[in-house]
Amino acid sequence: MTGGTMTGRIRRDPRAERSRRLVPGGDRPRLVHDGNVAGMAVSRRPREAPVRRIEAPAFWVAVVIQAVDGGLDRWGRQLLGAARMLAGTDGGVVLVGLGDIASRQAGEAGADRILAIGALDDPEAAPYLLLELVAPFAPRHVIFAEDRTGGDLARRLAARSGWPIQPGIEALSVRQGVRPCRGGRSERVAAVARIITLPCDRVAPYAGHACEGRILAAPIPPSNPAGRLVFGPIVPAPAGAIPLSEAPFVVSAGQGVTDFETFHALARALGATEGASRVVCDAGSMPRAAQVGASGTVLDARCYLAFGIAGAPQHLQGLGKVEHVVAVNTDLHAAIVARAGLSIIADAQAVMPALLALLQGGGA
Repeated sequence: MTGGTMTGRIRRDPRAERSRRLVPGGDRPRLVHDGNVAGMAVSRRPREAPVRRIEAPAFWVAVVIQAVDGGLDRWGRQLLGAARMLAGTDGGVVLVGLGDIASRQAGEAGADRILAIGALDDPEAAPYLLLELVAPFAPRHVIFAEDRTGGDLARRLAARSGWPIQPGIEALSVRQGVRPCRGGRSERVAAVARIITLPCDRVAPYAGHACEGRILAAPIPPSNPAGRLVFGPIVPAPAGAIPLSEAPFVVSAGQGVTDFETFHALARALGATEGASRVVCDAGSMPRAAQVGASGTVLDARCYLAFGIAGAPQHLQGLGKVEHVVAVNTDLHAAIVARAGLSIIADAQAVMPALLALLQGGGA
């Protein structure tokens, strides 16, 4: 329209034209510029993620990981990330799992091969078995966690094999490892040794394409090669007997919990250690040893299930190392909900008995 008179030209509708050119289906709609969408076949199958496969790598990097509840924790994924970095594009990563680890989970974390050998109960036999396992791979590096199990195994393997070791590396690259010395007042920089140990949160997890994670047959551990020590079966500790700072699964009560009988029953059914907020401990509903937070206990759990906890800053400081947080709260905007990976916006008094009924009835 010009000067109040009709020009006679047909006005275009770009939005309608674009909608007519969209082809539904597939991963996302496709835009056909000529508008001819008739007879076009679009696959609706989900696209498979690429998998990195390597048959004959130039060298191997081995990583020894203690399985946690049948899987990899944050630390284990970081160790595989370090191995993947040292292996580069030409090398392969073999995971020696102390326990059962799912092939897909390990492959996504960066493992090309998997050797699951179960628990090494005899510290005297451990270096013999590890040498037998990794010898066919002639690994350029063997990586352990700098914890009680990994640190001890790494040092025993170094003493048995004579391979050089760098314990407690704080910064790692392909060329060098940096570790503290002289009581932490200085740093020592050197080429990456054949055996290294890493504290937690020093290397990022692997974030590339999933690797094959092929499971290999592992030799049966010798019964008692050293001939000195004989160990009995491992008996898991009751959940209530595990210290709060070491518990892998913590169920915690806040001011929103009033039915503590159901709370205790649910914690027992889940096999979890009990925790609480400061307000609950101040009220005497839970012992002071159960307090979670900066002035209580700082957790290192894999999962933290919080009932009726708003999430004060002091309390959230106690969740710094928790891997998975599940929050049950009536307030959608509570700070604990923002911290949680999964939230249930409901009253804790309604959720707790429902969960307990599922557990007792075998529905969960």
